[in-house]
Amino acid sequence: MPDTQIPNPSSHTQAELVAIAHKTMPGGGFGNVGYDIIIDRGLAGHVWDVEGNEYVDYLIGSGPMIVGHANPEVTAVVMDRVAKGSTYFTNNADGILLAAEIVDAVACAEQVRFVSSGSEADAYAMRLARAHTGKDKILKFEGGYHGMSDYGLISLAPKRLSNFPTGVPDSAGIPASVQAEMLVAPYNNLETVEALVKEHKHELAAIMAEPFQRLIPPKPGFLEGLRRITKEHGVLLIFDEVVTGFRFAYGGAQAYYGVVPDICTLGKAIGGGFPLAAIAASAEIMAHFDKNAVSEDKFMTQVGTLSGNPVAAAAGVKTLEILKRPGAYEHIFAMGHALMDGYTEIVAKTDLKARVVGDAPMFDLLFTDQDVVDYRTSKSDPVLTTRWNQLMRARGILKSEGKHYISWAHTEADVKQTLDAFADAIDQLVKE
Repeated sequence: MPDTQIPNPSSHTQAELVAIAHKTMPGGGFGNVGYDIIIDRGLAGHVWDVEGNEYVDYLIGSGPMIVGHANPEVTAVVMDRVAKGSTYFTNNADGILLAAEIVDAVACAEQVRFVSSGSEADAYAMRLARAHTGKDKILKFEGGYHGMSDYGLISLAPKRLSNFPTGVPDSAGIPASVQAEMLVAPYNNLETVEALVKEHKHELAAIMAEPFQRLIPPKPGFLEGLRRITKEHGVLLIFDEVVTGFRFAYGGAQAYYGVVPDICTLGKAIGGGFPLAAIAASAEIMAHFDKNAVSEDKFMTQVGTLSGNPVAAAAGVKTLEILKRPGAYEHIFAMGHALMDGYTEIVAKTDLKARVVGDAPMFDLLFTDQDVVDYRTSKSDPVLTTRWNQLMRARGILKSEGKHYISWAHTEADVKQTLDAFADAIDQLVKE
C-alpha cells in the first residue's frame, strides 16, 4: 500500500510550505493576511515562523489574542476542557457562564445567543432587527466592516464611490436585490444620517455601526447623535463590537463612549483565540430566538454545530477573567499610547505626509495629510503603505497592512524594539 502518512509540518522549509499553499489554495492562503510567512508558534506578544524568525506580533490573530499567545492560564483551562470532550451540541456549563459574564459586563445585553464567527453574529443582528421591527432596510456607514454576508459586503471598501445612500457591492456574487436593502452614509456625518432616517424611517429597521470604525474614532457627539436619532424615529441601533468588545473597556465601546445600543455583536476577545461570537440585546428583542416566546411569523431560527462550543467558551471565560483584573486596560492603553506617541515624534522629523490614526488598543500609520474622519479621508498612499509594512516585517515587526492591535501581553521592551524598528524603517523609506 502507498504511504498515506501526512507529512509533519516541521519537515518542510518555509519556501516549500509557501509553494504547497500556492498550489493548493486560491491566492496561496486562507484569505486573511497574504504574507509568505508561515507562523509556527506564538508566546505572549511574539510569534515565530517555521524558520525560527521572531516577530513582535501586532496581528494577535486579528484581535482575539488580547491576553497574548499561549497564555498559560488560558492554555490550562483549554487543555482541561479538551480532555473532557470537544463539543456536544447541547448546553454546557462553560458557555452558560460565559453568557452570564457578558450579560453582567455589557450594558445592552440582557440575553446572549452564541455563534462561531463575527460574520455570523453581524448577519443575525441585522436579521434580528428586521424581525423585531418588521422593516427591511439597514443603514450602515461607508467603510464599515460587518462580516462576510451579502449585506455586510456593501460599501466596505468600494472601488468606485457612489452618491449616498447608494451602496456598492464589494464582491462578485452578491444579488442586486441585496444592494437595494442597504443604505449607506458617511461616518461621523450626523446631518446626512438624520436626513436619511427621516426619509426612510418607515422601511428602516436599524442603523448598524462600528462605534470605532476600523481606525476612525467617532467625533464627539456622533454616537450620542445616532442614539437620539434612532430613538426619535423608531429605528434600532446596532453596535458591531466584534472588534471593540472587551478591548476598549471591560464593557466594550458602549462603556468607553457611554452610549448604549439596542443590539450589539461580540467576537474575537470573548473566544480567547477560538471560534466564538455572540449577539446580545434586551430580553424583549432576543425573544425572537425563542419559539415559545413569539408568534410563528416572528421566530428566528438559529442553529450552529459549534455555537457555544465548550472549549471556546472556557477560553473566553478565562480571557475575560484576566482582562477584569486591576490594571489590565491601563497597561493596554499605556503600551498603545507609547507607540502612537513615538511614531508621531519620529514621523514629525521627516517630510513624509503621514499621521497616526486610531486609539491605543488599535491604530496605524496612514500616509495622508488629511484629517481622517470617514472612509474617504482614510485612504493611505498604497505604495508607501506596502513598502513601510515590508520594512517593518524585515525588522521583526508583524502587523496587518492597516492596523496594530495592542495586547495585554505586550511589554515596554516590545515597545522599545518596535520604535527602534520604526525609526529605522522610516529612515529607509525617506532615503528611497
